[in-house]
Amino acid sequence: MGAVGVPGPTGVPGTAGGGDLRHSRGPWLRAADGADQLVAHLGPVRAELSAAHRGLVAGGQALSSLAELGAVRASWERRIEQARRECGSLAGNLRAAVQGQARSNEAVKSGFDSVKTPSATPPEASSGTPSVAPSGGGAR
Repeated sequence: MGAVGVPGPTGVPGTAGGGDLRHSRGPWLRAADGADQLVAHLGPVRAELSAAHRGLVAGGQALSSLAELGAVRASWERRIEQARRECGSLAGNLRAAVQGQARSNEAVKSGFDSVKTPSATPPEASSGTPSVAPSGGGAR
């Protein structure tokens, strides 16, 4: 796989025939898998947070800061849930990007495959009749 922006045969990045722009599914799919792992990892956090606060509230009912602690906990629960939703959405979007790029690549390839190119052999050489070059003297 070539690097994007590396000069092609004409010396200019991205010029025709350079073949320097390549698409690979791997990085996109790894990023999507990473986002899915974050969703899974954040899944039990809310229950763990709740369990950690249970003992704290029972032992410190006289403390006024516990009310504020409850507000902070609720804020964290919202943030955790929002992060899970965003990661889930991101994973889906990354996979959709891979599919879109694959469809685009196939459409471009099909477009190029349908273009007819002239043969490399000149027409007079392929006809089987030798071409006669005029002589410099002309008729006498």
